[in-house]
Amino acid sequence: MWKADNWTDYELIDTSNGERLERWGKHILIRPDPQVIWKDVKRDRRWNKPDGTYKRSSAGGGAWKSSALPEQWDISYESLGLNFLIKPTGFKHTGLFPEQAVNWEWFSKLIKEAGRPIKVLNLFAYTGGATVACAKAGASVCHVDASKGMVAQAKINAEKSGLGSAPIRYIVDDCKKFIEREIRRQNKYDAIIMDPTSYGRGPSGELWKLEDSIAEFISLSAQLMSDDPLFFLLNSYTTGLSASTMGYLLDLYLKPLLGGQVISDEIGLPVSQTGSYLPCGASSRWTKCK
Repeated sequence: MWKADNWTDYELIDTSNGERLERWGKHILIRPDPQVIWKDVKRDRRWNKPDGTYKRSSAGGGAWKSSALPEQWDISYESLGLNFLIKPTGFKHTGLFPEQAVNWEWFSKLIKEAGRPIKVLNLFAYTGGATVACAKAGASVCHVDASKGMVAQAKINAEKSGLGSAPIRYIVDDCKKFIEREIRRQNKYDAIIMDPTSYGRGPSGELWKLEDSIAEFISLSAQLMSDDPLFFLLNSYTTGLSASTMGYLLDLYLKPLLGGQVISDEIGLPVSQTGSYLPCGASSRWTKCK
């Protein structure tokens, strides 16, 4: 497992009964997590008085129950000098996936050590955690997401991280349509980050599932890699799309074109109360062999 264990402003305190007890800066949240299938005794007193608890509804969706939760606040990832706006949504999310810090550390090192300008394409880029990490490391970034609101929050995160004038291009668009246009334009990138949602909407509003679409996305994206590529990162939070499956896909679509090597694993967060690590998705990394 690749472990995101370098946080100070975020802490996964405890897990039990399908829920996480977390600290985001000074605020304590309880959120559902389908990975937490155990029913242990809740060991931390903060379970009893969180600042906010997300409860699912039997009718679908859910809502926050709060006595002391602000609408938004900031946290920092001090290791890389990044700052983020935290803003709880109606879908249990906060605007940041802290486990991705392990990938930020990995590709930031690659970018810094490349010794040349690096051009990154960040697809399904959400609120820009990876975007600001790449830009802070010195890369130029094209940030693409279909949600105008998420792209707006990404711009805020860049500003908060001292990257307001950094070479970041923000695009609100369907990722597949954008990739196809970039292929026609013959634009190339030294690195691609792909963090697709489990479900989404196509160009005409049709519902698509990641398992049915991911192979095509990778095949198309591979055509955008430069003649001297640095890395390709594929993330998944979809239960049926394991690290090994993603690794196989990168082997299948990248290695015939680019050579290189692929490694894949789960990513996870340390749980303070137990010393164990909670799996929080999976990543597959392609790099060019030295």
